[in-house]
Amino acid sequence: MEDVLDIYHSEYDQQNPWLCFDESCKQLVKETKEKIPAEPREPERYDYQYERNGVANMFMFFEPLQGWRHVEVTQQRTASDYAHQMKYLVDEHYPDAQKIRVIQDNLNTHVKASLYSGVQSYEVQFHEL
Repeated sequence: MEDVLDIYHSEYDQQNPWLCFDESCKQLVKETKEKIPAEPREPERYDYQYERNGVANMFMFFEPLQGWRHVEVTQQRTASDYAHQMKYLVDEHYPDAQKIRVIQDNLNTHVKASLYSGVQSYEVQFHEL
């Protein structure tokens, strides 16, 4: 934990940025009832009945020292999806960085092997704190 706190307190370094990464599965719902129209001195109202309409996964990057955020919505969360997010990070957002420090939880897809599934291999150094 102290290693993570040390990273949080470090100065911004364009060649060695650090950022946070997480994902979240969200249930999608749709309304099944019409709005209840407004009446004099009464606002328009909604019925809270809904129908489940599937799920979606959100991948999120956040670089606090720059105020940068990126969210991508996918249908699932697999090792290959994780690898594609990391590839985007390296190739599109930090192509000139020497080292990118990603602070993330210990989800089962957050392992070195995931980085070689579904994307073209390139040299990766994966260090756990």
